[in-house]
Amino acid sequence: MGMILVRYGEVALKGGNCSLFTRQLRRNIRDALKRHGIAGVVLEEGRRLYVETDEVEAALEPLSRVFGVVSLSPVAVVEPSIEAMQAEALRMAKRFGLSPAHTFRVASRRADKRFPFISPEIDRLVGGVVQDAAGAEVDLRGPADLTIGVEVQAGRALMYGETTPGPGGLPLPTAGRAIALMSGGIDSPVAAWMLMKRGCGVIPLHFSQNPTETEKALDNCRVLERYAYGWRIDPIVIPQEEILGPTAAKLRRLGAGRWTCIFCKRAMLLKAAEIAERLHAHAIVIGDSLGQVASQTLPNLEIVSYGVPKPILRPLIGMDKVEITKLARQIGTFDVSTRSAAPCAYLPARPITQGDLQEFLGLLEQLNALE
Repeated sequence: MGMILVRYGEVALKGGNCSLFTRQLRRNIRDALKRHGIAGVVLEEGRRLYVETDEVEAALEPLSRVFGVVSLSPVAVVEPSIEAMQAEALRMAKRFGLSPAHTFRVASRRADKRFPFISPEIDRLVGGVVQDAAGAEVDLRGPADLTIGVEVQAGRALMYGETTPGPGGLPLPTAGRAIALMSGGIDSPVAAWMLMKRGCGVIPLHFSQNPTETEKALDNCRVLERYAYGWRIDPIVIPQEEILGPTAAKLRRLGAGRWTCIFCKRAMLLKAAEIAERLHAHAIVIGDSLGQVASQTLPNLEIVSYGVPKPILRPLIGMDKVEITKLARQIGTFDVSTRSAAPCAYLPARPITQGDLQEFLGLLEQLNALE
């Protein structure tokens, strides 16, 4: 049976609560294996997690999307002797195709202090035979072409030559749950993903404008589901007409159609807060980036947030479109978000960009007075 070493980072800093986080991380790793039909056992030894499975290569890809996992390495288990480590290091170098054109290094850790050689000595003794056999240059400063990892434990040594990065963060849903406003665009799924990375279980809420945008939003929810081990993405869809139609008509009657986007966004946030209360969610997540569009200027953000009884989380607020797009490509939502779009039927020709809160409150009073 093969073995995968699972590294976690921030989870280890949780002090007395560390066991709660590692317990959830183990559950989520098991969920990832189960969803992909991979048989395996998740073990915890000291401050290390291991997955024992006969399907190591198949397991690496889904495990690399488990929040809380920093990196993964398939490991070979050998006898805790220099000779066994040297033999395995030579096999790894041969599989890699190490040659004089490459650089390499040995990075060892002596967890079992009874082992007679300290880490620098292990590095030298194991690295020496590899260098003699392959003629490769040792690189201790930069990222070498091949890093051979060695971890000496009681009764065994673990060795690896491949590291797959994970997303890091915290395991779902250790941070609680939040309602994530989900459009068909680029920003909102990235914002939801960033909260998921912080261990927050998101409940997507989409206000349907037309079938095209709704399909894109739901497809992006399916992309997010690929990262939601330990959680289930269960989107809620509400017609936009239901929350905005009557208000938009009243705004037109008052000659204030330019305010439609602001009233729309605030109505969405108020509805999200109502749903959050019902579903025991603690916050609302939205994909605002400061100044990106009319409703995301600072004065307008003040207005749309006014009176919303739940915290509004804006993880993209300081990012520009290039940064957001790069992350969307990385997590897999970009292609869905950039499919052909259908315009919003309520979008005014010249939306308000620098709204005044007192003017908004006066307009809100007029709207409430209309039948």
